[in-house]
Amino acid sequence: MREVRSTGRPVAHVARDLGIHPEALRSWVRQAEADAGERDDRLTTAERDELKELRKEVAELRRANETLKAASVFFAQEIDRPRTRPSR
Repeated sequence: MREVRSTGRPVAHVARDLGIHPEALRSWVRQAEADAGERDDRLTTAERDELKELRKEVAELRRANETLKAASVFFAQEIDRPRTRPSR
């Protein structure tokens, strides 16, 4: 990435010299530019990490919410159930 940015050489030439696929290098260069605040058409690495964590948290909260809903239905049914006195 540094070589592409510092020399201005085409990504395809640098990728060929490094023995990697040009699109892989191009993607890394774009990500480095986003991380440096030079482009706003993609998320920074920090933003991607935060988004991943937030999605995980949302999924966990949704599971917890479903559990609480099921528990509330269970307890509501218990409250509505008629009570019988034990026989003596």
